[in-house]
Amino acid sequence: MAGIFKAYDIRGIYPEQLNCEIAEKIGKAYTVFSGAKKVVIGRDMRPHSEPLFEALAKGITSQGADVVNLGMCSTPQSYFANSHLDADGSIIITASHNPGEWNGFKMCLKNAVPISGATGIMDIEAMVEKNDFTDAKVSGTISEYNIVPDYANFLRGFAKMDRKLNVVVDYANAMGILEIDGIEDLFNITPMYKELDGTFPNHDANPLEVETLDAIREKVVEVGADFGAAFDGDADRCGFIDNKGNIIPMDLFTALIAQDILSEGPATILYDLRSSWAVKECIEENGGTAVMSRVGHAFIKEQMRELGAVFAGELSGHYYFKENSTAESQGLALIKMANLLCKSSKTAEELVAPLRKYFFSGEINSKVEDVDQVLATIKEKYSDGNMFELDGISVEYNDWWLNVRASNTEPVLRLIVEGKTQELMEEKRDELLKIIRG
Repeated sequence: MAGIFKAYDIRGIYPEQLNCEIAEKIGKAYTVFSGAKKVVIGRDMRPHSEPLFEALAKGITSQGADVVNLGMCSTPQSYFANSHLDADGSIIITASHNPGEWNGFKMCLKNAVPISGATGIMDIEAMVEKNDFTDAKVSGTISEYNIVPDYANFLRGFAKMDRKLNVVVDYANAMGILEIDGIEDLFNITPMYKELDGTFPNHDANPLEVETLDAIREKVVEVGADFGAAFDGDADRCGFIDNKGNIIPMDLFTALIAQDILSEGPATILYDLRSSWAVKECIEENGGTAVMSRVGHAFIKEQMRELGAVFAGELSGHYYFKENSTAESQGLALIKMANLLCKSSKTAEELVAPLRKYFFSGEINSKVEDVDQVLATIKEKYSDGNMFELDGISVEYNDWWLNVRASNTEPVLRLIVEGKTQELMEEKRDELLKIIRG
């Protein structure tokens, strides 16, 4: 199975690593592990998502559980269906932003609680490898349900715009097409790449790769749009563009959405520990309680539940809302951005400008031979700062901070530095990269 069982999902190249035989076993193992009696399953537009659904459903129903086939839908819609249809669990068949030859499964328990490596994926892997299943005396059933209209009605309840904004949307030939199906009439949309195509003929569906945003940045300026939104493959991430064609950093977008939420009263909001100081400051200035979170959707969703947080944002463009079972909803992020623009009477560029007050390195990846030794050296050198280890090593000083984290899957260290001046950030970035890279 060639390492398809990951920290947050199951993912591999079809059919060499992930195929229908393995999918059927995964369906059986998921059902035994979860104890689910009713499972909702959605899929993306990749051509092999449908045969994988059939195999997965066969495995689930063989164990006596019923399957609700959502057909094609976004990942946020599958999370919504989990709760909305009172299911015991959900699976979305997708490889997200990976190239077209990839596919995979994102699995949840009841109320869209994610199954991660630490909370069940490794157990499911062990069951699949053992392959010792007993079929139920009575097989489960398969029914169909179109979740798209219900999800659109859910989203529409949050719209408070007093006018239709002009928005360029890059659907990336993927599931963003369904994510905002039913709410497009709330905007004047200029569409890009709005044809479902699992081969991604125009560009990778990954807004973290900034070159994939070149076309939408040009289009926003060309048509004079209020802002732009670029979805990833399964529409659980989105990159936003201001009215001047500038990329809105994903951590600063968290601060924008927080402003809309907090305009309705105080609340607890989580922010990714890699975020700019400006995010915490903005949340607090608008009456919110800002709480730092570690990286990774399973950790963030658990922390949101523990603290009763209403919203969380991640540097990778995931935005989590309590109203959608503390899971992602990029349709809701789109609406809340529009709400903020309408009520503020400012442009997107003007809203972001006050947040661009520090100087950020971005996340820099470096391959290293001895991760532990490098981390030990960093801890010793920067021991005079405010150090904490929520996720990797973070150290704060009065005028700059750093975070360095090890990858879960490869000998790579990920570094972020932010400073109050460009010169200081670059000096400390280079100083740390010298330690990391030798």
